Amino acid sequence: MRRVIREAYLVKRERFGGCGMRGWTSMLAVLVVIVLQATVGLAADLAAENPRTMRFPTVVFNPPDAERLVLDNGMVVYLLEDHELPLVTINATLKTGSWLDPADKVGLAGMTGAVMRTGGSAGMSPDEVDEELEQLAATISIGFGKESGSASLDVLKKDLKRGLHIFADLLRRPAFEQGRVELAKLQALEGIRRRQDSPGSIVGREFAKLLYGATHPSARETSVRSIESLTREDLIAFHRQTVHPNGIMLGVTGDFEKGEMLALLREAFGDWAKGSVSEVKIPPVAESELKTGVVRFISKDTSQTHLRVGHLTVKETDPDYVAVAIANDILGGSSFRSRLFNDVRTKRGLAYSVGSGLRASVYDEGVWLMRAETKLASTQEVVNRFVANMERMRNEPVTDSELEEAKEAYVNSFVFSFTSASSIVGRLMDLEYDGLPKDWLQQIRDKVVKLTKEDIQRAAKAHFNPERLRILAVGSGEALSKVLASFGEVKEITLAPES
Repeated sequence: MRRVIREAYLVKRERFGGCGMRGWTSMLAVLVVIVLQATVGLAADLAAENPRTMRFPTVVFNPPDAERLVLDNGMVVYLLEDHELPLVTINATLKTGSWLDPADKVGLAGMTGAVMRTGGSAGMSPDEVDEELEQLAATISIGFGKESGSASLDVLKKDLKRGLHIFADLLRRPAFEQGRVELAKLQALEGIRRRQDSPGSIVGREFAKLLYGATHPSARETSVRSIESLTREDLIAFHRQTVHPNGIMLGVTGDFEKGEMLALLREAFGDWAKGSVSEVKIPPVAESELKTGVVRFISKDTSQTHLRVGHLTVKETDPDYVAVAIANDILGGSSFRSRLFNDVRTKRGLAYSVGSGLRASVYDEGVWLMRAETKLASTQEVVNRFVANMERMRNEPVTDSELEEAKEAYVNSFVFSFTSASSIVGRLMDLEYDGLPKDWLQQIRDKVVKLTKEDIQRAAKAHFNPERLRILAVGSGEALSKVLASFGEVKEITLAPES
């Protein structure tokens, strides 16, 4: 464009002389003509090359490395300076989680994490914490998931010392103020009472139970009884037993100097004594659950059938994980270019929402599934198309273009794992927490590049198993049962009322 304007200016000077209004108006007309000519020429160039055949070099990205240190009490610290803005972010990963919940107190870990943030600290009431964070324009969050806990602090550089003091106090000495415990329980109970309102929520929760079993940590859920049984003393005990400095990693990014930051961290956490930290251990799924297929439905008055079809699959550390992930991407994980999307939605018009998914971790069996929302009348055909496309993946090699597109999409998306200093450090912490080497993502990337069509077909044949499919549909009761009968013995899952 700069060249176009320069050319227009030269034409104006040669043809129209000085800088009067008439001259500049004439120049504008010439500029429009030149721009139109350039646009037409560019369009012709693009038309000459089929966009589907255009190729771009693989994105190469080498993210900066963070410095790793260990405090005397075993707390791991990652440091990565970023002086672009006067902000500091501290993210913490804690070796705790709901996998430690007692069977009769499901929800204890989640409640503990929530009230650690809302329930004040030994030195400040809940209201004082909220008011001071508001004055500092700082945010603190704390939460416990299934396999780990997390906490974060975002604060201006000038307020770092005060913000870090509050953050450390909430982690080390949460008060679990009784009123905030009761409020958290009321909120949890309201969520339980409303969770059967959404068919999408129902099919997700019940499918997990169908895969893992209702009492497995990856599928069990809170109940009115389990939440009502929780006490402030339970939360205090869970924190005391599971939150220790030698079970915490801190990722510090932003505008700071290493020496000053280490001094602040030692002041905030240095006198916190070590404790006994449990290694994450999710119990294996019963062998019978891994080998058998079942067909279930849940009666719900809804205009759409919500479908889940799949089974348990590989862990993230399995040698076939990469091939299964790319096979899933080609089958249904890549949305508009996937086989399921083009077959079930584009070609046959059977569903608006359709696809497949793969969720894997290093701790328990992964989940591979196909999903759709469709009309009752087309439910059977959608399941048939799921099975047919799965069988095609098993029995035929993928095309060269499918494999190349899937590999290219994965490799070129690699850069988005490292979009900021905080995400870079977060990745390193996740890998260390899971016991994986720091170059794990690069290893995965390299394996993707080397995949062949034969690798994909072999993985699909080994890990997409028709005889193990677990089918769950949420929709119109008795009619749905008849629709599903061709896929095996159909049984109804009756949801207990949430009261």
